[in-house]
Formats: sequence, C-alpha cells, structure tokens
Amino acid sequence: MGSYLHFSYFLAVLDIVLVAFILYWMMLFLKGTRAQRMIGGIVIIVILYFVSQRAELLTLHWLLSNFLGSIIIVIIVVFQQDIRRALMQMGRPFSSGGQIMDRGFLDELSSAVSTMSEERTGALIAIEREVDLTEFVEGGVGIDSWVSKDLLLSIFNPDSPIHDGAVIIRRQRLSKAGAILPLTEKELTSSMGTRHRAALGLSEETDSVIVVVSEKSGEISIATEGSFEKGFDYESLLLRLKDVLISGSEPKRSFFQWKGMSK
Repeated sequence: MGSYLHFSYFLAVLDIVLVAFILYWMMLFLKGTRAQRMIGGIVIIVILYFVSQRAELLTLHWLLSNFLGSIIIVIIVVFQQDIRRALMQMGRPFSSGGQIMDRGFLDELSSAVSTMSEERTGALIAIEREVDLTEFVEGGVGIDSWVSKDLLLSIFNPDSPIHDGAVIIRRQRLSKAGAILPLTEKELTSSMGTRHRAALGLSEETDSVIVVVSEKSGEISIATEGSFEKGFDYESLLLRLKDVLISGSEPKRSFFQWKGMSK
C-alpha cells in the first residue's frame, strides 16, 4: 500500500512537471509572434465565457460556447505555420548534423560576403543542410554552378535584376538566385530589413544556415535556428561557417537556448 502511494505521488509530480514544461516551452516559442497576441485574445474570450455563465447572459454565453467548442480547429487553422515550426524544432536534436562542406567553397563564400560588406551591397544567401528547401522557397532563377566569389558579386550587384532575392546553395552548388523566402512574424529592430526578416523566417522553419549582408550598414549576420549572430568579418565568418557546416560540427542548443534571439 505504501509503495503504491509513493508511486501515485511520483506520477502526480511528474504530471505537474510535464505540464509546466510544455507551458513554458509554448511561452518561449510564441514569444514575439502574432500567436502570442492571439492567445491573449483567446484568454479574454474564455474569461467572458465564465462571466456570461455566471451573469446568465444567455445569448453571449451561447455564442462563446459555440466558439470555444470549435477552438481546436481554429487553433490548427490559424497557427498551422507555428505548429509546423514547433514540431520541426522538436525534431532537430535527433538530426545527424548535415553535410560535409569543402573548405574551398567556404573560403569563396566568405570572401564574397566580406567584399559585399565593405561595399555595402545587400546580400541574402541560404545554405541548405538536411531539410530540403524546395517547399520553402518561391520563384527565383534556376542556376547550376559552383559557388565562386565573382558569381556571387555579379548576382548581388545592384544593377542585377535578381539582386533583391536570395541565393540558394545546395550541396555546395548555387542552385537558385532571386528566390523569395518565408518572412518571420517576429518583431525585429529598426536596423533589420526585409533580408533579415526572410533569413530569420527560413531559419525558423528549416535547419539551413542563412548569411545576410545589410545594405545600410554592411554588417554581416548569420541566422540559424530562429536566432541571429552578428558582427562578422572575413576571418570570423569563415571560422563560424566551418564550425556550423564542416562535418556538421555545430553544437546542439539546449532547450533553454534555442529560442533565444541575439540582441
């Protein structure tokens, strides 16, 4: 009897811990997104539901009860992108770490990005890893070429018709230019433009590594797993890309780190 009570107590504690963990994880995930504001609206509706029940406001109570009865479907429809993003984030710790990258490829890429930074030429470069980017990328011009500094500089030249889009790199080859990426719903600082919003949006939904050059300041940033790292030059960018891409050596983030966003 005593062992049964102890086991029941253990299960009760485990139940509370798991619920708290899930709620905390949801709060971290929703922070800064439109879903956070919508959840606040749903909470208000729930409060109104109980108030209308107590005050016997029959019509209002009937409307709210019907709405809350279909709330699961509403959440799935409205938050489908957020749900997909959450499930992908949950699965990342079990991924193998990505492809093996050639150092010469990374040197060409870093050299091109460094030059564009000095010239304040805006750039957006997405490097595919394990997750196929096909379903996340729209438009663009198909290109099948080895990555070179000259090619990247010509694509992002302000006179190029495809300079505003993203370059997609797959298996160390430039596969597409002028592509459109999904935009994040997070609120970004005024120093970040559409390229940063697109980079963060893709990094939230895939395991890709996205390099951004700011057209205003020339600052080089890297977006991975829904967060930014900033302030790179040629040497530090090359080292960071080696850490992330060569042999998939990027350290896995803990649960408490993956949602953090660089300031």
